[in-house]
Amino acid sequence: MSWLQALILGLVQGLTEFLPVSSSGHLMMFREFLGVDAEGFLDFTVTVHFATVLSTIVVFWSIIWKLFKGLLQFRYNDETDYVCKLVVSMIPIGIIGLLFKDRVEAFFGDSLTTVAVCLLVTAALLVFSDIFAGRGGSSLSDRRGYRNGISYWQAFLVGLGQSFAVAPGLSRSGTTIATGLISGVKRESMAQFSFLMVLVPIIGEQMLDLLDMVTGETAAASGVGAAALAAGFVSAFISGLFACRAMVALVRRARLSWFALYCAAAAVLILILA
Repeated sequence: MSWLQALILGLVQGLTEFLPVSSSGHLMMFREFLGVDAEGFLDFTVTVHFATVLSTIVVFWSIIWKLFKGLLQFRYNDETDYVCKLVVSMIPIGIIGLLFKDRVEAFFGDSLTTVAVCLLVTAALLVFSDIFAGRGGSSLSDRRGYRNGISYWQAFLVGLGQSFAVAPGLSRSGTTIATGLISGVKRESMAQFSFLMVLVPIIGEQMLDLLDMVTGETAAASGVGAAALAAGFVSAFISGLFACRAMVALVRRARLSWFALYCAAAAVLILILA
């Protein structure tokens, strides 16, 4: 892998990690288009995923710090309530990641056809979320007065949505945001919650991948040099900062159906060219 290929792939990862268009699916697509060898690609994906995790932490640092200080008060305040709901949302993906990770990856495989089908599913979810979010004047969370704008059952439901997003082409951010909006979480609450809830699972997933490389269960990417890894990391981090801030604003004000059109068009293009 050249540094230019790594730069492009890092840019793709940073933008698509937060936009509801599937980062894993786009990495697979651009890997094929750029002619990058799939063998031993894991250490590059780990690197760029850590870069986007870091960009999320930078964007939400003040909120993360506020939650941490609230937890240190050792009482059930707004911050403790929010963190508990984040933990509840992580239960489904934690079970799948720890117990069924290899089976799930083997089931979905590494096929662009799978990516195309999952992009169509992502498009449908985004359209439905706009339909449900547009009904009535206020969200279910507002009418019920849920603390922090989301209930425990909604947090768990969003977590279930995240657990399905292990399929390549099924957007993690798109699935979680769409599931939240469909279940009645207001737009202002959903973007922040969806990005914060994936921090621990993504870090855990990358740690498991690193463990596989250390133990020799997965081949290291001998064709990826330090310069390429550095280029991919910087590119993913900078583009991730932009995409994260942009997506928070878009969820609050814009219709997600525009991203649905993009996902559908990308799926059709893949099916034609694959």
